[in-house]
Amino acid sequence: MTAGRLRPDLVAGVTIAALAVPQGMAYAQTAGLPVVAGLYGLLLPVVAYGALGSSRVLMTGPTATAALMVGPALAAVSADPASYPVLAAMLALLVGATFLVARVLRLGWISDYFSSAVLLGFLTGLALTLISGQLGAFFGVEVEGDTSLQEYQSFASNVLGEVDVPTVAIALSCLAALLVGGRLWPRFPMLLLVTIASIAVSAWADLGSQGVTLVGEIPPGLPSLQWPAVSLGDVAKLAPSAVGIALVAFSDAILTARSLARPGERPVDADQEMIGLAGLNLMAGLSQSFPVGSSGSRSAVNVRVGGRTQVVSITQAASVALVLLFLTAPLSLLPKATLAAVIIYAAIGLVDIGGWKSLVHGSRAELVVAVVTVVGMLTVGLLPALVIAVLLSILDVVRRSAQPRDAVLGWSPKNGRFVDVRRRKDARVVPGVVVYRLDDRLFFANSRYFRSRVREAVDGAPYDVAALVFDAEAVTSLDTSGAEALRLVIAELDDRGVHFVVSRLRAQFEQQVDALGLDDVLPAASLFPTVRAAVLAVTGVDVEGSQ
Repeated sequence: MTAGRLRPDLVAGVTIAALAVPQGMAYAQTAGLPVVAGLYGLLLPVVAYGALGSSRVLMTGPTATAALMVGPALAAVSADPASYPVLAAMLALLVGATFLVARVLRLGWISDYFSSAVLLGFLTGLALTLISGQLGAFFGVEVEGDTSLQEYQSFASNVLGEVDVPTVAIALSCLAALLVGGRLWPRFPMLLLVTIASIAVSAWADLGSQGVTLVGEIPPGLPSLQWPAVSLGDVAKLAPSAVGIALVAFSDAILTARSLARPGERPVDADQEMIGLAGLNLMAGLSQSFPVGSSGSRSAVNVRVGGRTQVVSITQAASVALVLLFLTAPLSLLPKATLAAVIIYAAIGLVDIGGWKSLVHGSRAELVVAVVTVVGMLTVGLLPALVIAVLLSILDVVRRSAQPRDAVLGWSPKNGRFVDVRRRKDARVVPGVVVYRLDDRLFFANSRYFRSRVREAVDGAPYDVAALVFDAEAVTSLDTSGAEALRLVIAELDDRGVHFVVSRLRAQFEQQVDALGLDDVLPAASLFPTVRAAVLAVTGVDVEGSQ
């Protein structure tokens, strides 16, 4: 690769590092860890992903999502903050091991149960949880609580009498600069400017002596590789959290990588992503960091500034290494209020107002899932809320399978085909015949529903019914319960003098009809290639020719 082709990646790497350093420190603070743990997560872990991951543009390292899930996981194991760094490193190793096991078992499909509604609710709840966790640092007040809701209640009780004016001034100035700068000059590295300005003001005004909490001493130098000394009992306690973090991190990485992939590039490989994320977290654990993942904001910046390959990650890691070697002294003067502003700024960007508007005007079931996810995250915590949300999504899938969409069809002269009579006013039914369509597989969960809906379609017809045409184009498969339902429907209709025929069978469905012994009630003479042909056969009416 020539120097000319490398230049965009080198520039992008330095630009990403300028964003990643304050973000990494802020997310370490969110997790309840020393800020240096966030910087360590931007070194060897991102190089490991660059070598093993399938995406060329995905930026990795400390993230708001992982950081927010790490804090409760550590607190559930130990009440001593001094033990958190080693526990966090072990948690990262467990997350990496989870990815490896998932890759061997090919469990990538599990992330599909994070529906759009779950992700929308999760990101909104994540934003509110991030903000609640930073209110104390932002306003200089004491905030307590085991849940975000309790933290908001504690803040409301304490804010009027305990606000630290210098701390609030720093925090509000930084947040305003980030919001205005991000809006007016999106390409300008406003986060870097805010960080430098905060350090300069802190040094000039000696903010530490005025009661403003600073980051404090950051050990200079690069991390050493070491295995975290954690008891087996604590490992067992961390394991469930590791699975949850891995599941969320994988879903986030896949969605981000696919959304940013450029036309013509190789597609994102979910299995290879598991390997890349495994390497990312294993190196994080060995280099004294905490669970890490993909950063949507840094990945978007990478695409915007022209990054093309994972050389960007290597450049970013080299830049962060220089910071650790030579710039830890100035970073120690950074006010924690600045980091709180950085986190709140990131949280605001997580809320998708347009997505909520779409849900309000769309699916009520999905809206319920999203709201429950948000409420759950504020009241019971991230992992329990995610479990509840995924279970609700699965229940919604079961509900939709048990009561799938169906329709009575009529002929539309305008479209020249049979369409749903409820949706098209020009659709006309053919006297003497009911055309019924089921938009799902026919199996045990919806077999009773199928029978009742066919009965309702025949009973509700405004004329005597001599035949029913079952449009099976959308029926992808058939099990024994579905086959029994078909047999019962055919027998019930036959007793009423209604002839049952089928149109547009898929090849797999037709094979299953034969395999399940239905050829005696569905002979070849009752199978037709089109609905029009079936209607013509049972009524003698050619719907197109009769117009």
